[in-house]
Amino acid sequence: MPELPDVTIYIEALERRILGSRLEHVRIGSPFLLRSVEPPPAAVEGRYVIGFRRLGKRIVIGFEDEFFAVLHLMIAGRLHWRPAGVALTRKTDLAAFDFADGALTLTEAGTKRRASLHLVRGEEALAGHDPGGIDVFACDEQAFKAALTRENHTLKRALTDPRLLSGIGNAYSDEILHRARLSPVKTTTTLDDEAVSRLFAATQAVLAEWIENLRGETGDGFPEKVTAFRDGMAVHGRYRQPCPVCNAPVQRIVYASNETNYCARCQTGGKLLADRALSRLLKADWPRTVDELEKRS
Repeated sequence: MPELPDVTIYIEALERRILGSRLEHVRIGSPFLLRSVEPPPAAVEGRYVIGFRRLGKRIVIGFEDEFFAVLHLMIAGRLHWRPAGVALTRKTDLAAFDFADGALTLTEAGTKRRASLHLVRGEEALAGHDPGGIDVFACDEQAFKAALTRENHTLKRALTDPRLLSGIGNAYSDEILHRARLSPVKTTTTLDDEAVSRLFAATQAVLAEWIENLRGETGDGFPEKVTAFRDGMAVHGRYRQPCPVCNAPVQRIVYASNETNYCARCQTGGKLLADRALSRLLKADWPRTVDELEKRS
């Protein structure tokens, strides 16, 4: 799922192309995409784009007279900049926003239609799409701590809860926790002040660094390689590969369709965290530490 750095780069690319431009037509290629009925798509046609916002992982396109298009790409939704009038011919083509100089298209891979488009009018209606998490670049450490510890969750869950923190998902939470040298299963209410400071600094640093990385990769183009798995990541998507800090093999916890990647040596004092897919199967044979795992290997 595109997260804060990816959404930021999308917005910057859109600003370069359609800010101040007149939306000529909205084409909906899938009945599952549009999740609102009022105002209709025709209401924003003929209006000029006057701004953009990020609401968590959502992209908001602002039009004249307080009309807003709220795009949530979910896991497999992606934006593309195509020639004006490009046809929507594939099952993956969900929508096109036509401008004089080109078309902003939305595609979604796979068969599950999770991406969504809401059209709303007015700030109050737009606020209803804000999950409520705080912007980590617009808060101080105390506000960060207050949000993080409002409920007692694991750090992994807290970082990815859109009601607490804005725009962080599975990929960058792994990178943040590795940078902060904290276990993904440590609970928020057990953090001391030093750990909170370390986590706050890591959160801002990792997100800022990846925004710059993606900005450099994209240049003046349009971001077409939006993925949760990138070269240069420390642990996310790097199961069994060496940690760039200590060289120990990166570990994982698998749950449902997601997995958490971490370094046992850097983050959990060498302890291997229970993985439902393996530890239940191996039971007594499950290695308890990364050193034990390496000896068996």
